[in-house]
Amino acid sequence: MQGFFYGKRNRFEESPYFRPKLFSMKIVLLDTPDRIHLLPLTFTRPVSEIRVGILTIKEKWEQRTHAEIGYRTQNYLTAKYGNTLSGQVLLVHGGLCPNDAVLKALENLKEGESLQAGETILAQRGDASEGFRQGLKVVHLGEEFTLIDRPWKIFHQNAVQLEEDFEWITRGRESAPLSSTNTVLGDRIFMEEGAEAECAIFNTHSGPVYLGRDSVVMEGSVVRGALALCEHAQLKLSTKIYGATTVGPHSKVGGEVNNSVITGYSNKGHDGFLGNSVLGEWCNIGADSNNSNLKNNYDEVKLWSYARQGFARTGLQFCGLIMGDHSKCGINTMFNTGTVVGVSANIFGAGFPRNFIPSYSWGGASGFTTYNLEKALKTAALVMERRGIELDETERSILAHIFEETASFRQN
Repeated sequence: MQGFFYGKRNRFEESPYFRPKLFSMKIVLLDTPDRIHLLPLTFTRPVSEIRVGILTIKEKWEQRTHAEIGYRTQNYLTAKYGNTLSGQVLLVHGGLCPNDAVLKALENLKEGESLQAGETILAQRGDASEGFRQGLKVVHLGEEFTLIDRPWKIFHQNAVQLEEDFEWITRGRESAPLSSTNTVLGDRIFMEEGAEAECAIFNTHSGPVYLGRDSVVMEGSVVRGALALCEHAQLKLSTKIYGATTVGPHSKVGGEVNNSVITGYSNKGHDGFLGNSVLGEWCNIGADSNNSNLKNNYDEVKLWSYARQGFARTGLQFCGLIMGDHSKCGINTMFNTGTVVGVSANIFGAGFPRNFIPSYSWGGASGFTTYNLEKALKTAALVMERRGIELDETERSILAHIFEETASFRQN
């Protein structure tokens, strides 16, 4: 197979494409008030822990700058995502994805200047304990960039970010060899050490295919790039992938998936359709469950907005399911176009449930009750234990906070 890079592999940290440290200053990735627009995904993480492309936003900054990275986020998240940095730092919007244009602008940014796109502040120099300041000299970022400030932008921008990450991670490196039992169209496929694929079809003409360390593509799978299959993730037998799709670490996917991002440690292991969607961590989609990603009248899709306390326009014709961490659905669940599911919801039964399901909801189309916190925590502990991870007191505290914070939504 011509075009593949066979031979000795290097860890991507050792790639010659990775520059030495670009910034002498430390970087703090800042959760701005816009963070509310990214709920329910940011109930359990800072904005910069969102995965888009192959890497999380924080991982992109770590790999592109080699600088020390810290967070500034909500108080209840700081026990897990605390900021250990102090003094003068580069404050960066947590949803900003680095590219060459962004990095060049930041290298040239001076004290007293504010890098902006319109009214949105992207970066400033300041103290690690502070947020963005008003009244500074505005420097406009005129080049193209990706800012994740709405949930639907995660899948909408996934193709761009997957291309960026693929070029960054693989440039100057050699792929592990791909078994001859596979059929490949094009040559933009890269396998990390330990990745396995047999009797699959990969079409890389529409986007690259990245198979992370110890990932598995089972027999009969058909992949149309772009695809990021992250470390220890699996495509089960005869899976069909339409790019641009990301399957996060330790996730399992089967059936049909189109332009979706699965953050990590989540399963959609059986037949059924997932399209134009984002799943958080520790989610499970039951067998033969489906989501609609297009309205019958082809109209614009609206999504529940925690900021508006109502539905907001997306400007998109295709928009599917947004599901927060630890939520699950039973077999044959049917999700309407543009459904938002909170954290630790348990959905089951016939029919279409409503298209906003608050956190800690238990039920389906026939109605919901509150999912008891202790029962939800017990389930979460069992699920995480299967992957060798403990639901510790820090995680319990975060989930308990979310239970209290979202109580009003369950009364509607």
